[in-house]
Amino acid sequence: MSLKAKIEAVIYASEEPVTLVQLVGLLGEEAQLELDALEAQQPSLDLGGEDANEPNEIDPEAMNAETLSGTEETAETAAEEAPAADVTPVEATPENVAAAQAEDASTKAQNEKAVAAEAKVRERKLRVYFREVLDQLIAEYANNDRGFEVREVAGGFRFATKPEYHDAVRGFVKSLKPPLKLSLQALETLAVIAYKQPITAPEVSEIRGVDSGGVIGSLITRKLVQTAGRKQVIGRPMLYKTSKEFLVRFGLKDINELPSIEEFEKMAGELAEAVQEEMQMDAATESGNVNEETAATQPPAVDEINAAPAPAQHESVEDTLADKGKGDGADDETRAVAEEVEPNAEVHEAQADGEPENEE
Repeated sequence: MSLKAKIEAVIYASEEPVTLVQLVGLLGEEAQLELDALEAQQPSLDLGGEDANEPNEIDPEAMNAETLSGTEETAETAAEEAPAADVTPVEATPENVAAAQAEDASTKAQNEKAVAAEAKVRERKLRVYFREVLDQLIAEYANNDRGFEVREVAGGFRFATKPEYHDAVRGFVKSLKPPLKLSLQALETLAVIAYKQPITAPEVSEIRGVDSGGVIGSLITRKLVQTAGRKQVIGRPMLYKTSKEFLVRFGLKDINELPSIEEFEKMAGELAEAVQEEMQMDAATESGNVNEETAATQPPAVDEINAAPAPAQHESVEDTLADKGKGDGADDETRAVAEEVEPNAEVHEAQADGEPENEE
């Protein structure tokens, strides 16, 4: 398995962004082996010029002269370095012992510094190499049809979905129970802290117009907000700022990637236009449905009522009673009731014609 594949697997398996320091500590030995192999494969630089490949001609006289001079210099050096016979040994006094120990300590410190410097150079090379591999991995995921990409978030690297697949992911998140979202109050408070940090709780409440202490506490519980010391004023109130978890949740490299106020105003205008168009379409659809329901439930017109045949009416009470008692089975009692009611019926007819009623 190549180093690139291992880095990809580590980033995928990690819940938090993976930093270069973590990758160097985890895969540094393998990366060093690859670096050594690459350096061994590189051809050595030719510093001899155009005549470097031509065979050199050997001059015997010059060679003998150089050999003699070298022999003389070696003899002189040996004579100088040879100790004199009458040199007395150095006595082991406390001062000499302390000086020797100090010299050994300084030599050891220099060796340690050299080792530390070499380790720093090695780590710097590994970081550069890991960064090159990560850039290649980022380019590979960005230039294909995959739904993922490698992004630099909060000082590290992690996998994230591409922006063009936002709608699909949003629909999936909305289908989850419970939905993964913050309340409107929490979003307002978090936005104020993100753009005004570091900021105190009274300042947040003043901007929002309501008490925000409880909302800030919930944001701290969710690790989206953390304390940032105390403000140097009377009372020394606590300061708050966004945390690393905030950058991770919103996929930001740092706070500077937050949208500006002008971008927010543009987005708000586009959103308001889209909402207004949707409301107009809904209103038109509802009005059409109401018209259909009204037409179905509307009472018949006056002309239709007048054209409808009127129910049959009896000309007098006698006809009514006669209808009720029609037939051979009508008894005498029914006829007597009819005779009693008939005079009253005539009186009512006279009143209808405008004649005054006679007082008895």
